[in-house]
Amino acid sequence: MKQAEKIIQLEAAIETFYREKQVAPHLVAAILYSVRAGGKRLRPLLLLEILEALGITLEEAHFQVAGAVELIHTGSLIHDDLPAMDNDDYRRGRLTNHKKFGEDIAILAGDSLFLDPYGLIADAALSNSIKVRLISELSKAAGTAGMVAGQVLDMEGEKSQLALEQLQTIHAHKTGKLLAYPFLAAGLVAGVADSILTKLEKAGNLLGLAFQVRDDVLDLTASFEEIGKTPKKDLQAEKSTYPSLMGLDEARNFSNSCLEQVELLLTEIGQEILFEDKELRVLIESLKIHG
Repeated sequence: MKQAEKIIQLEAAIETFYREKQVAPHLVAAILYSVRAGGKRLRPLLLLEILEALGITLEEAHFQVAGAVELIHTGSLIHDDLPAMDNDDYRRGRLTNHKKFGEDIAILAGDSLFLDPYGLIADAALSNSIKVRLISELSKAAGTAGMVAGQVLDMEGEKSQLALEQLQTIHAHKTGKLLAYPFLAAGLVAGVADSILTKLEKAGNLLGLAFQVRDDVLDLTASFEEIGKTPKKDLQAEKSTYPSLMGLDEARNFSNSCLEQVELLLTEIGQEILFEDKELRVLIESLKIHG
């Protein structure tokens, strides 16, 4: 299935879920405003590409699971942009949710986007045992042991000169856990052996690290039009970043090196089981920083 078709079916799964939940239409409008803003859809696409690489024919249930991780990511962006957090006016090239709907509705839209994914997975036509694992792992990736913890560590680290190890701990949770989830979730759905699941999770963690380093580099080097949000925000907030600790060129090289390690792990997986990862590699290659 082509990537564009995957995105269409992913968005259809999300739209269907919210079409039936019109108790508070203004809330749904705020939720869909941010969901429909687009973005790379990286997390759900990774999940879907890995499933196909593992020989799984994509069905509605798989798009529901992929939609769940995208909803949590979108909710995190709404909250991240709030005045109490990063205080940004733009996201994905247009007004942030709180600028469009007000802080109160934006907070509640984010709350919904953190809670609704578990219902979306529960509705999927998968075995109950797989759904319980998917829900459990998503909770770990997104909640107190994952993304939210990373956000707190990130705020606490502002205006401090952090060591590289401290920065990696922050971003392993703030960004990495939710990017590793698609690898783990695809392996659980496909029912792969534990040894393969371990390699998939390791690949996901490396990709999450590479993505955060890439994000730090782009914050310094890209324009508003390229990243769809205010550039140099980390610099203004006096945050420790990979470029500030490693230098810009070394940060670029480090990000690309992490992605190369991901590709090596995929090769190892392909030596053990059938793993048609051509399209997955195209997606990973697109994350490398050139120039």
